Amino acid sequence: MSLIPDITELLARARADLRMGVPVALTDDSGFGVLAISAETLNPQRLADLKKLGAPVVAITGRRAETLKARAYDGDLARISIPADADIKWVQAVADPSDDLNAPMKGPLMTERHGNANLHRIAIALAKSARILPAAIVVPIEDAKAFAVAHGLTCIDHTRAAPHLADRSALHEVVAARLPMEVSEAGRLHVFRPEDGGEEHYAVEIGRPDRDKPVLARLHSACFTGDLMGSLKCDCGPQLRGALAQMGTEGAGVLLYLNQEGRGIGLANKMRAYFLQDQGFDTVEANHRLGFEDDERDFRLGSDILKSLGFNSVRLLTNNPAKIAMMERTGIAVTERVPLKVGETAHNRGYLATKAAKSGHLL
Repeated sequence: MSLIPDITELLARARADLRMGVPVALTDDSGFGVLAISAETLNPQRLADLKKLGAPVVAITGRRAETLKARAYDGDLARISIPADADIKWVQAVADPSDDLNAPMKGPLMTERHGNANLHRIAIALAKSARILPAAIVVPIEDAKAFAVAHGLTCIDHTRAAPHLADRSALHEVVAARLPMEVSEAGRLHVFRPEDGGEEHYAVEIGRPDRDKPVLARLHSACFTGDLMGSLKCDCGPQLRGALAQMGTEGAGVLLYLNQEGRGIGLANKMRAYFLQDQGFDTVEANHRLGFEDDERDFRLGSDILKSLGFNSVRLLTNNPAKIAMMERTGIAVTERVPLKVGETAHNRGYLATKAAKSGHLL
């Protein structure tokens, strides 16, 4: 029946549940099932209820485990046993690094090494895509599907969900309209919406770019602090305005504004990373302590949008070789890299140095 939610819609529901502090049921083909709830949005009563059901663990990424000196027997994640007397503050201290320097000794942390971690992996992936801390409380449960039905919980099947979590969602243009701007009165804004219920992404078209020639293009990740607030901690705002100004000067171009704040970890986690940077960690180190990779963005979204608009080659405004490599891999020819060196300040020199040293940016 078409009224029943499909797996994409169930995953969107699961993300919303985790953000609200509601558990979700996860199952696999073997009949094994768990309940998973976000460590960030967990409350004391639900922690107590989960303990009544079995022996819960905190599933964290390998990056976070490395910070905590916890053994990640599963490689990319660790399943940390929760002591019987542990309260919510203990659980959230494992997930959130904000107090690491004040209370560095959280252990000894006992990690599980036996059993299948696939459902724990799904829980972490859902938390990441929900833009919350990548940590989940997971407890095994008999007949998870029946439990979910009885308690009104979302139930996710691992086999059906895994391919959708591993790849990006298809994008569809919702609307396009004329948008006169300071840099060019001949502007047009295209809004693209993903099928998975995630953030919308935008394409700003300047003039009437020739689809048969390489278009001057910029893949720009949303940066609330830099683009809107004029933050001096990054060069995002000057890059955005510089790219639009150059397109306006040339009379044609496309700026892809991708809603992947904070290198894809979301604004709240980005602010957590800023807090860690104030403690002396660089951008990459802060991401790792939070449990994220150096960069969680998916630049293929930009390639998808360009193809949808009819472009197959670009002159790319970027200092990031990863964007060039992605374009080439996904069928967009990069005929020229156009440098974009603007916005250096006394506040962001360390940030820019880290981008060059650890992310290979050409500065």
